Amino acid sequence: MDIQRLVLMVVFSFSVLSLWQNWQKENEPLLPTGMQSAPVAPKADAVPGTNVPGSSVPGGAPPAAGAPNGSAAVPAAAQAAAASTTVADNAIRVQTDVLEAWIDPRGASLVRLDLLTQNDPEDPAKPLTLLGPGRHYALQSGYNGAGLPNHNSTFQAAQTHYELSAGQDTVVVRLQAQEPGGVKAIKTYTFHRGSFLIDIGQELVNGSSAEIPAQWAYFHLTRDASTPGGETSFGVKTFTGPAVYTDETKYHKVDWSDLDKNKSEIPTKGFTDGWVAMVQHYFVAALVPPEGHEREYYAQQVGPGLYRAGMKLPVAALAPAASASVQMPFYAGPQQQSTLKDLAKGLEIVVDYGVLKIFAQPLFWLLQMFHSGVDLLGVHIPGAGNWGVAIILLTVLIKAVFFPLSAASYRSMAKMKVVAPRLTKLREQYGDDRMKLNAAMMEMYKTEKINPLGGCLPIVVQIPVFLALYWTLLGAVELRQAPFIGWVHDLSLPDPLYILPLLMLGSMVLQTRLSPKPPDPVQAKVMMFMPFIFGIMFFWFPSGLVLYWLVNNILSIAQQWQITRMIEGGAGAGRAKAAND
Repeated sequence: MDIQRLVLMVVFSFSVLSLWQNWQKENEPLLPTGMQSAPVAPKADAVPGTNVPGSSVPGGAPPAAGAPNGSAAVPAAAQAAAASTTVADNAIRVQTDVLEAWIDPRGASLVRLDLLTQNDPEDPAKPLTLLGPGRHYALQSGYNGAGLPNHNSTFQAAQTHYELSAGQDTVVVRLQAQEPGGVKAIKTYTFHRGSFLIDIGQELVNGSSAEIPAQWAYFHLTRDASTPGGETSFGVKTFTGPAVYTDETKYHKVDWSDLDKNKSEIPTKGFTDGWVAMVQHYFVAALVPPEGHEREYYAQQVGPGLYRAGMKLPVAALAPAASASVQMPFYAGPQQQSTLKDLAKGLEIVVDYGVLKIFAQPLFWLLQMFHSGVDLLGVHIPGAGNWGVAIILLTVLIKAVFFPLSAASYRSMAKMKVVAPRLTKLREQYGDDRMKLNAAMMEMYKTEKINPLGGCLPIVVQIPVFLALYWTLLGAVELRQAPFIGWVHDLSLPDPLYILPLLMLGSMVLQTRLSPKPPDPVQAKVMMFMPFIFGIMFFWFPSGLVLYWLVNNILSIAQQWQITRMIEGGAGAGRAKAAND
């Protein structure tokens, strides 16, 4: 059977990957007690001149300049600091048309970020919180040198609330910290209308009477290893964790377990391009500085279940009264590939297509083509703007491309169905004599010109494309919150009324009826129950994936029915002719 064989192979592949993933999960360090519950106030970090109590943004001392892989020894205080990010009462609130952000005066750190155009997967009435409460996730920055402002320094702003007004394209938040000795830091956040990009400026002013040696300005994302909400119940989990990209080393994902063992081999020094990010399903938070500026990357564990990934930018020595500034664009939002491509080279790679990227990327391009409604090869594509219609059209195209392979498979199965009664008689004739039975079966296959593997091999060839389409639909944030028809309001979520899964189950049962029954009674019973066993899984699959499988199954049934009818009709005519002769 077409769908049963395919689903069985797909499920087997997913099962192996899921077992490996679960094994890793069972063998990684557990998050500290209270990680997901009540926040724990950390102790002051062991950085000279930064003894400010009550920080709500743990993360340890900033990485030391020149340390291996950009890392630093983890202070004992940071080991106890793995608590959920909290928003202080005096946090500065910023609101635009697409973002709501909270900046903690301690370190001028971005401690919470809500995406107003994206709903929470567990409570659709609320906006999605990408950074902040519910887990430890914050953006921190500062300078490495002793006595210089860092993410533990106290900053002040002119207001406690900023809002993008009508007619404005940007809103700027300016914060300032004064260190003992006259050194001053100015940090600015610039938010843009209709954009998830935040421009961060960091300026150091030497108000002392002595020269400040050359330093590093650092920017990093501190995060725990908790799984983001909304992950699918079945199938392979998407990647969550740090990622680094440079033009030389390309895309490099970092597993939490590698950071636990200090075995991460990320690129570090000698680069003037690239970016660093924290990646999760559908969303990304990325530091994307302009190319041409020197930078160093780092990723490390800073406490039990707590990690950070970021980069350092050099700051030249400052004479008295001199100043220096660095700029750091920061994107925190959905993984929309068209947007990510424009922000930085290679940033669109964060969309997790698994190991089948070579197939998934062209499939997503076709899906976008169908969704846009443009003319393709002179034919107008209907259903523009509906991702569900785009999935249907893409499925039809894939089915047409693989029509010859599918037809060969169905012809083989149809022939097997015709000779099934003869196979049963051979089994009864030879009983337990497997050698004679196999010889008789092979002789019959040779006489009837049947390849017993002819129904499987064409399906095996198609599996990489089907798996790639699974990843394409699973990773496309464009399907998130995208309605299809009637009751299907979000193609990334399971069908709320289970109508598509029930139709899918019915199509599998119908396809079972069209397929040849195995001569072995035990196998026949297994094949009879297989649609129900596999069909139950589709009740928890995203609607977009179920829609794809359903359309593919309907087309397969039509093709299989027509070919079976032709083969059986030809066999019947042949028998009638032989009888007349």
